[in-house]
Amino acid sequence: KQWYQRRVAITAGGIYKRDKEGPATPADCLLPGNKLVAAGYCVFGTACMMVLSTGNGVNGFTLDPSIGEFILTADNMTIPKKGKIYSINEGNAQYLDNRLQRYLNDCKFPKDGSKPKSARYVGSMVADVHRTICYGGVFMYPANSLSPNGKLRLLYECNPMAYIVEQAGGKAVTGRGDERVLDLLPTKLHERCPIYLGSSDDIDVILSYLKE
Repeated sequence: KQWYQRRVAITAGGIYKRDKEGPATPADCLLPGNKLVAAGYCVFGTACMMVLSTGNGVNGFTLDPSIGEFILTADNMTIPKKGKIYSINEGNAQYLDNRLQRYLNDCKFPKDGSKPKSARYVGSMVADVHRTICYGGVFMYPANSLSPNGKLRLLYECNPMAYIVEQAGGKAVTGRGDERVLDLLPTKLHERCPIYLGSSDDIDVILSYLKE
C-alpha cells in the first residue's frame, strides 16, 4: 500500500568534464553539452537495456539477471538518416508555432501523395528517443506559447539525449535557426530548452519549415 511513495530512479544522465581543480560549486555544473564525456539511459520492459556513449559511438547492453551483468547486445547503434515516425504531444497543437503546425499537417497529409508518417508518442522522453534511434524519425518537445523555453531540462534531460543521438549519427537542435542543443550555455541548474532530435534528414526538413 506504500507503492506510491517509492522513489523512482532517473533513467538518463551524463558526465561532464570539469576543467578546473578545487572544491566543486553549483556553478561548476553550468556547462554546455559539448563538455559531456559520457551519457546514457536505461529502458525497462520485458528486459532492462542500458544505452551508453563515451564519445565513440553508441552501444546497448541488456541485463542478464542470471549473472547480474549487462551484456553487449547492440553495438554501434546508428540512427537511420530518414524515418517514417514523428513524436510530439499533439495535445498542445493549438499552442505551437504556425510553421510547426504546417509541418505536422504535412506529415499527416503529404502534398506529394506519399504515405503519411506514423505518429508515436509514449510521453517518456527516454522511451520515445530510444525508438527514434532504433527506427529513425524525429522526437520533438518544442517551445510553444505556454512554454516559450520548452519543458525539458537542458542539463540532465536534453543534453544527455542530444549527445547520444549525435553520437548515433543524428541531429539535436533547439529550432532557433541551426542552434545545436549541445552548444547552449546554461545559466541555472534546472534551465529548460526546446528540442528537436532524430534522423538528420528529418531534422533538416523541420528546420526548413521553421525558417520560413
